[in-house]
Amino acid sequence: MRSGTLADSLQVQEGQDGRVVSLSGRLDTPAAASLWTSLMAEARKPGAPLVLDLAAVEAVDTTGATLLLTAQSAAEGGRIENASPGVVAVLDRVRDALAAPRPKVVPYRFSPLSGIGRRVVNALRGGVESLAFLGELLINALGTLIRPGRLRARELLRHLDEAGTRAFGLAVLLGSLLGVILAFQSAIPLRQFGAEVFVPSLVGISLLRELGPLMAGVVLAGRTGSAYAAELGTMTVNEEVAALRIMGIDPMALLVLPRVLAGILVMPVLSLVLTLAGLVGMAIVMALLGFQMTTVAQQLTNFVSLKDLMGGLFKAAVFGLAISVVGCRAGLGAGRGPRAVGDAATAAVVGGIVAIVVLDGAFAVLYERLGL
Repeated sequence: MRSGTLADSLQVQEGQDGRVVSLSGRLDTPAAASLWTSLMAEARKPGAPLVLDLAAVEAVDTTGATLLLTAQSAAEGGRIENASPGVVAVLDRVRDALAAPRPKVVPYRFSPLSGIGRRVVNALRGGVESLAFLGELLINALGTLIRPGRLRARELLRHLDEAGTRAFGLAVLLGSLLGVILAFQSAIPLRQFGAEVFVPSLVGISLLRELGPLMAGVVLAGRTGSAYAAELGTMTVNEEVAALRIMGIDPMALLVLPRVLAGILVMPVLSLVLTLAGLVGMAIVMALLGFQMTTVAQQLTNFVSLKDLMGGLFKAAVFGLAISVVGCRAGLGAGRGPRAVGDAATAAVVGGIVAIVVLDGAFAVLYERLGL
């Protein structure tokens, strides 16, 4: 008979009846990791049957039991002997777990048709949810007209300040730069025909009818739309919106309606501020080109009418409605997890900009048909 030590807690003895591997101590995960290579090498040796003697083993965990069962199955005629009842119970549970059927691996199949269908279904579902959101908002707005006390004036004033007053500086900066750029770029081609005097009318009409509301919408979507989505998304993730519903408080009237109303009221003012700043920037460029301010003013009064201003302000109000609704919808529809708020803010900005561009195109066709 030969005896040798493979590890601190593992001994092997060879005799005529087989090889007996004696283990001692606690066979936990660290011990199993250190003994795995030695025990498996011993189990795979050809020759006499392998006997795992667990008389000195105090306890095993699932890793140790996996090692013992794997060594038993790897050896020819391997068996486990002298295990305590607690060790036997762990071995039985691990043996049942190893014998359980593995989950079926479904191979991935690239299917463009199913991907397109899934996207179409998700888009239709999102459209239906958006229509439901608009309907609920309309019902709350009509209910507020009947009962004005439902609208919290303090919240409305706070959102007017955050969306409007704090954005005036950015609107002035963007408007003045836009006016300077438009004036310079318009003067270059018109100079070839000696028509630089028409730069004020060109820039004025562009700012009043198109660029003023559009750029103000971009500012509102970037600042306020994302803020709405982040605030409401955080409340949704923290289940504050659900708590309001449980207490019988309608989140549409408390959270959404003041924000939407603030967006509608702020956008015409932002558009007007941005347009006036753009006209000032254009006037500075015209002065640098040698034109008198009286000439600039005369061109503006001759070619820019009140309907241009009112049409631009009406578009701005509609843009504010769209941006506010998209931002609130993205916030209340936020999912769960650490990325939910960021995804909601991104969806609000992208959706708001896309919405105002689409609406601007629709207004262009409508004004052309109406002769405005």
